Amino acid sequence: MNSTTMRRAGLSIAVVTALTGLAACGSGDDSSDAADGGRDKGGIGVSPIAALRTVEKSTDDADTARIDGSTTMGTVSSMDMKGVMGWSDGITGNVTVTFTGGTQAQQMKQLGQTKIDYRYLKNGFYANMGDTFAAQAGGGKHWLAYDYDTLAEMSGAAGEAFQDQMQKTTPNQSVKMLLASGDVERVGAEKVRGTPATHYKGTVDVADFTAKNTELDADRMSELKKQFDQAGISTETIDIWVDGDDLLVKKIEKADTKNGPFEQTAYYSDYGTPLSVEKPPASDTLSFKELLNRQSAG
Repeated sequence: MNSTTMRRAGLSIAVVTALTGLAACGSGDDSSDAADGGRDKGGIGVSPIAALRTVEKSTDDADTARIDGSTTMGTVSSMDMKGVMGWSDGITGNVTVTFTGGTQAQQMKQLGQTKIDYRYLKNGFYANMGDTFAAQAGGGKHWLAYDYDTLAEMSGAAGEAFQDQMQKTTPNQSVKMLLASGDVERVGAEKVRGTPATHYKGTVDVADFTAKNTELDADRMSELKKQFDQAGISTETIDIWVDGDDLLVKKIEKADTKNGPFEQTAYYSDYGTPLSVEKPPASDTLSFKELLNRQSAG
């Protein structure tokens, strides 16, 4: 395997997974039958927007959750994801991604594996790229390190936008998007894996959403719009399910892209579960920047 192939495989697998995977997680059985015990915390006469503001805060305050789900993006990728994530001070977590189809799965086969273990820390994340990578490109090292500040320096506004996305991608991001869109309706009481929940849905107009985003400066906003345009996304539908404790228990996001249909299904459970993330040993870690420098020199 030549260095160009390894570089493309490492970059696309690790970065694309990080961007798409955190917001979604989990496949599994789900029943949407009407639930007699389903409780709408918004109550009669309370708007869905008001109810979701409570959900946003409750989920944000929970700090950690177990996540599992699935993501597909046309012919590019399909993956399953399981782990525990935290968001009290940046994004942290231990997550395993299994590549099940698409061009990314083919890239993974070149690395001799179908899974990657990720460790997310406040200032970056680490991907265990496996024995083949260690032998052929990693100089004997298995873990590839992505430091957010370094990626921002290397990529300019694109890297800064990526850094912002990674450090703010919490489970309630879909709730925030619905609140920003203003287009929300209460569907009714249903069950999610046996738990009574209230189903909400809405449509996010990407152009309107980015226009309302006041947290990014002009360069980052321009890059974010560019990413949406390059992906061919103009609107996205979001469905969320909320339990009786005002916690997000499921979400589905769908959009059409230039690479085909995009869909994420995520389940969230065990809010407040303990989480400890260990930084991989330095002796077994190679930085992404160092990898690129080695390949350029070679």
